[in-house]
Amino acid sequence: MKIDELADSINGKIIGNNNFFLNQEFTGRFTFINDSTKGDIVIRHWINGKGIEMAAGKEIACLITQNPKDGAVEKAKELDFPLIVTDKIELANAYALKWTVANFSPNSKNIVITGTNGKSTTSHLIYHILNSAGYHVFTNTNSESEFNTLIDPMVSKLISDEINTNGELDFLVIEVSEVQGWLGNLMKNHAFLMSNALNPKIGVITNIAMDHIGLVNSIDEVFDEISAVPQAIGEGITILNHDDNLVRKLDAKNPFYWSMDDKSVDLYFDNGIIYNDELIIEKEDLPFTSNHFVQNILSAVGACISLGIDLNEIKNAVKSYRALNRRFAKLNDEPLIIDDFAHNPDGIRNTIKESIKLLGDDEKLHVVCAIRGSRGVEINKLNVEALVEVFTEDINLFLSSSNDVVNDLNYVTPEEREVFFNVLDKNNIKYTHFDNLMDCLSMVYDASDKKDIILLIGAQGMDPAESLLKNFL
Repeated sequence: MKIDELADSINGKIIGNNNFFLNQEFTGRFTFINDSTKGDIVIRHWINGKGIEMAAGKEIACLITQNPKDGAVEKAKELDFPLIVTDKIELANAYALKWTVANFSPNSKNIVITGTNGKSTTSHLIYHILNSAGYHVFTNTNSESEFNTLIDPMVSKLISDEINTNGELDFLVIEVSEVQGWLGNLMKNHAFLMSNALNPKIGVITNIAMDHIGLVNSIDEVFDEISAVPQAIGEGITILNHDDNLVRKLDAKNPFYWSMDDKSVDLYFDNGIIYNDELIIEKEDLPFTSNHFVQNILSAVGACISLGIDLNEIKNAVKSYRALNRRFAKLNDEPLIIDDFAHNPDGIRNTIKESIKLLGDDEKLHVVCAIRGSRGVEINKLNVEALVEVFTEDINLFLSSSNDVVNDLNYVTPEEREVFFNVLDKNNIKYTHFDNLMDCLSMVYDASDKKDIILLIGAQGMDPAESLLKNFL
């Protein structure tokens, strides 16, 4: 393949050298500039003249960017270095993923997981089941959720590195963001592009709800982004949440439905996991029984059944599963401290409802909520309205701006803080706000009885809570 063919495939323009064949120069590896070696292809959202010099010095095959600046174009021409400029960097990353799968893992069965909530847990569950059954599996979901976006070449690099090191893969389990963007701009059709690049045999769509306000501003826009995913799955099987009205509207050629409520579908929950009207996993064998986690289990089990995995292998793996970090994780016993990455309305509602179920007589639930920083007023308004919706008199509410633990990209603005205050004040809900997370956690811990429950919810502003709690647990 010539470099101009690569450029044409990603709607790119070549600057500098365009006379060599990639199959003579290209190692097959898409990566980052710091990690690159001779013959790799680097994909970067932006590059400057100094970066071009570095890339040329490393003798990489070519560099793809969306935003050349500070002399990048001039330096590429001066050094006769192959630079490709594209209007949509997501096309380059989708191409990298498709090329990597086709050339490094052509025989693997590939599974994509998307939706608003539960993607990471479902992906990790599928990975755990397949790995426990003895297969060689790769997933981009790990305990820190570092690689579960596809806006850079990291996953392509990790796949090629894994195969080069450990041999051919049986399965790829890839989490795909339902909505994705860069610098506040929506990467339209991201979920379709990345799903299509994987040529999946199985697709999982967990639910359709609001998140990523600013990139999308209505549930219809979220639906539009997700609705193309079944097209990418094509003749494969799509695992669908029958309890979600919008998910039921998706046009999938080979749907496989699960439900928490409807026993007419093939896979459902009724005091255990039921498949074809037979109990395959007893409730006491489930690693967790809160509703939203059972939904994740149903999605993962449905995917593995559709892959033909033995039911006993599935049962044993589910029984031995341990949750990802910050997924309704227990951090302490007395008081019971639960940490959950509830960062959008559905997550907040579900997590608080499940925590309320754990309360005994005369016990209090202390909810510590980190306001989402630098994510806009709208998502914070939806989050606090969800909190109000499930609020009860058994809850003591604490808010944190987490100024002491977040960087500039996650700093809570005055407007984001005020929308929380205004909605709570309007609904006559008492709360205590702290600028710093450490002060908030210290106050809540001191105010709690041993029989109480402390629930920590929020995204980046709550991520450091577990390490901070070690100061006084």
